[in-house]
Amino acid sequence: MNPEQFIQELAKNKINLTKKQAEQFQLYFQALITANEHVNLTRITAEEDVYLKHFFDSVTPLFSFEEIFKAGATLCDVGAGAGFPSIPMKILMPELKITIVDSLAKRLTFLKDLVAKLGLSDVTLVHGRAEDVGQNPQYREKFDIVTARAVANMTVLSEYCLPLVKEGGYFVALKGPKAEAELDDSKKALQVLGGKALKEEELTLPNSDEERTLILVKKVKPTPKKYPRQAGTPRRKPIH
Repeated sequence: MNPEQFIQELAKNKINLTKKQAEQFQLYFQALITANEHVNLTRITAEEDVYLKHFFDSVTPLFSFEEIFKAGATLCDVGAGAGFPSIPMKILMPELKITIVDSLAKRLTFLKDLVAKLGLSDVTLVHGRAEDVGQNPQYREKFDIVTARAVANMTVLSEYCLPLVKEGGYFVALKGPKAEAELDDSKKALQVLGGKALKEEELTLPNSDEERTLILVKKVKPTPKKYPRQAGTPRRKPIH
């Protein structure tokens, strides 16, 4: 998917990219490739692959779950790495208020430079592990939407993300192909953490055989205080 095809595919989904937004994606690509020579941000470096597997992939929830992305919504992206999915979403919806949580300082340094380069406002970078941030009163149950892409399996991911979602808000998981079994395994965790799975959407990225699954979870009741448990525990002892 070259930049031109990217613009066309967005138009098919009723998103008309402005000249400025197209330039922001181009700057993002260049910054990613330059920084990647020093910091391991991505294995995907060809322009067509970055546009398809990073940029387009990141924004699929905006058309699949359009109803939850309201102007001015607060969004927390857990383990965003090089800024996926939240920065592409922010470029398309500048009015989103974004908080990015990552445990690696080098990645946050890249993101800080990127945000400045792209001229984005309302982007907060938080250095920490999801388990610690989820217990911090400043962030706990404060967000309308929490996203995560390629971070952990659904059970573990739910413990990272749901404590950050406010009651009535949403958790969006961007997963690979055939995530149904993962979703089944996470039923107990979702219930314990106050979430309810609403939708599961399978899709294939345009002109490719890249399959993805998007999962939408609503926060229907507060998360018990003991969750998230201390760093490392969700992975070692998932909720079952």
